[in-house]
Amino acid sequence: MLSVFELFKVGIGPSSSHTVGPMRAATRFVDWLAGRSRLTDTVSLQVELFGSLGATGVGHGTVDAVVLGLLGQRPETVDPDTIPALLSAVDDRGTLTLPGDHTIDFIPARDIRLHAGQRLEHHTNGMRFTALDDGGSTVGTRDYFSVGGGFVVDEDEVASPGGSVTAAAPYPFRTAAELLALAERTGRQISDLMLANESISRGEDDVRADLLAIWQVMQQCVERGMTGTGVLPGALRVRRRAATLRTTLERERGSGDPLAAMDWVALYALSVNEENAAGGRVVTAPTNGAAGIVPAVLHYCRDFLPGFDDRAVVRFLLTAGAVGILCKTNASISGAEVGCQGEVGSACAMAAAGLAEVLGGSPAQVENAAEIGIEHNLGLTCDPVGGLVQIPCIERNAVASVKAITAARMALRGDGTHHVGLDTAIKTMRDTGADMAEKYKETSLGGLALNVVEC
Repeated sequence: MLSVFELFKVGIGPSSSHTVGPMRAATRFVDWLAGRSRLTDTVSLQVELFGSLGATGVGHGTVDAVVLGLLGQRPETVDPDTIPALLSAVDDRGTLTLPGDHTIDFIPARDIRLHAGQRLEHHTNGMRFTALDDGGSTVGTRDYFSVGGGFVVDEDEVASPGGSVTAAAPYPFRTAAELLALAERTGRQISDLMLANESISRGEDDVRADLLAIWQVMQQCVERGMTGTGVLPGALRVRRRAATLRTTLERERGSGDPLAAMDWVALYALSVNEENAAGGRVVTAPTNGAAGIVPAVLHYCRDFLPGFDDRAVVRFLLTAGAVGILCKTNASISGAEVGCQGEVGSACAMAAAGLAEVLGGSPAQVENAAEIGIEHNLGLTCDPVGGLVQIPCIERNAVASVKAITAARMALRGDGTHHVGLDTAIKTMRDTGADMAEKYKETSLGGLALNVVEC
């Protein structure tokens, strides 16, 4: 089984599959060379990016992420403020210092190649790293695949990627039906079952503390996003709106607008996704492209629900994590695999389930909330304009955040009985993704991306 901490990971923008994953892959390759005592034999490196990475790698920051990974930087610890200087140093010197103070000649424009029209077997987000010696012979080569949400598998793992929670977990499940059966048999809430599972690999107190640390990073991200001004990186020059919207909403406090809470929810989501698009620190939830939805709904709970406290945060994230595990295990959270239904759709379902849990919903109502959230994102394409995670991604998170709240409230008005189950909705997402044309899967070759360019 996967762990909730594999779905909620601290990283940097703008993309979990195109930035966080490639950075991790580059670090893994260097570690792989070092583990075979081949690092000192390496005098040059070649990196090839295939499929969606090759098509939108520049706009998604993939090239820069690879360089950072080769330098030994990791997405969870790199300081976003130092990134420009690190990249400039490589460009200016034409060299790259690998971990262990081993310096090689390296020019990103020459040594990182983008193959937009080709893909490796197994997955569209493929990368090939090749180390060469002073005679031009191959020291070592390795293929990696960024499979969504920052998850990376190598050529050996791709057939059977595993998780960090083992079968020894007291309440293992692979489907929503199995999860509901466990809840009925034990009389426990979904968050209770998840807490017991997570406590196998780390103590219960540590699980709670680590989830609250994730929540802290989410709050910091929202706060940074609400103070950012100017335009986002890239040729589109999209104006950051969160700071202005915050000023407007604060001025209108107490105006009596019955829908003001939804404006705040939209603000929280916009803040996260503007920060993500700017390359700032975010929490993948379950991806960077959908990183604003869970934090926005959590902020809604914090600001508009009475009695919301740290215990509720933990319950929310554990429940949302359970739904994310189901989506990733039985379908995908990768826009390059199934379109944006796998990113925003999964995140909407996760947030709806978490909200239903903290509002006192039964396990059946929680499952219903998740199903509503994902059902009404089915077929959503991934069509970033200009290869940037900006249009339509930023607004899409705001809309899906409000949709998650609606889904939870609808589920709580019922008794949990419904015609379409979460397992069916997730299977439908997988099947729809398989039928979806490749141009609608994070390539910027179809949909809104194509039509905006034509205009």
